[in-house]
Amino acid sequence: MQPIIECVPNFSEGRDASKIDAIETAIASADGAVILHRSSDPDHNRSVITFAGSPESVLEGAVRGTAAAAKLIDLRIHKGVHPRLGALDVLPFVPVRGATLEDCVALAHRAGEKIWRELSIPVYFYEAAAWQPMRQRLENVRRGEFEEIREAALIDESRQPDIGGPGLHSTAGAVIVGARRFLIAFNINLRTSDLQVAKDIARAIRTSSGGLPAVKALGLPLMSRNLVQVSMNLTDFEQTGLYAVYNEIARRAATRGVEIAGSELIGLMPRSAIEQAAAAFLKLENFDTQRIVENRIESLAEGEQ
Repeated sequence: MQPIIECVPNFSEGRDASKIDAIETAIASADGAVILHRSSDPDHNRSVITFAGSPESVLEGAVRGTAAAAKLIDLRIHKGVHPRLGALDVLPFVPVRGATLEDCVALAHRAGEKIWRELSIPVYFYEAAAWQPMRQRLENVRRGEFEEIREAALIDESRQPDIGGPGLHSTAGAVIVGARRFLIAFNINLRTSDLQVAKDIARAIRTSSGGLPAVKALGLPLMSRNLVQVSMNLTDFEQTGLYAVYNEIARRAATRGVEIAGSELIGLMPRSAIEQAAAAFLKLENFDTQRIVENRIESLAEGEQ
């Protein structure tokens, strides 16, 4: 059975659909690369394109997507509420089937070398692919964003890319390439324009501030909707799932007299994550994923093969 790798590149463009179309077309032009999903946000000015395929297909699709982004996106004029360092900002590889995290680390390193060699865009490695312990956390790599890092990298060795540089690409910045397990990008929008409410809640719930396990969170404004958002990455939904963060944010927002306007899923998530959330919401006792009829049928079918 051929290994399947998922790739979830985040691009610094969420307003011009023609540019995102062109980047998606470039990715899909790699033989065997299958587009699974795409989401864009104008306030973040960011798009996430999820695709999958064999290791070689995903590698080629990632490099072609990087090249297209570098031609179409100029960070010198890019504005959005989401932090970013590159035109293709973050490039994670995720094992899906027949592959390990170590396989994705090796693929991430190959992608980084190919991006620098063919496109002259420098690369930082993060998460499991990090070459430096301090760069395992994405926020440590991206702190200061394009505007600060392009200056700091020229004079501070600790801020220089892992491959290429020392300076960043003048318009495309740098690509942050990594390997990780499934991550759920989940946002909760609050019915207020008071950004401090979102920032306070984000600070309270994120792991780095002593909040919930395996949660990264930022408070961001959504000016086009006159709302604010708690933008999150759930890095291990088995530890902290969708229902747990929703409940905690709703509780904290209520103490400020604020309601939840809605929630957003960015990209894709594992089926088990929504099963877990539904079971928690319904307070199902002794819940087992094999109580889901499709799961039971699939497990029986696999046993017969």
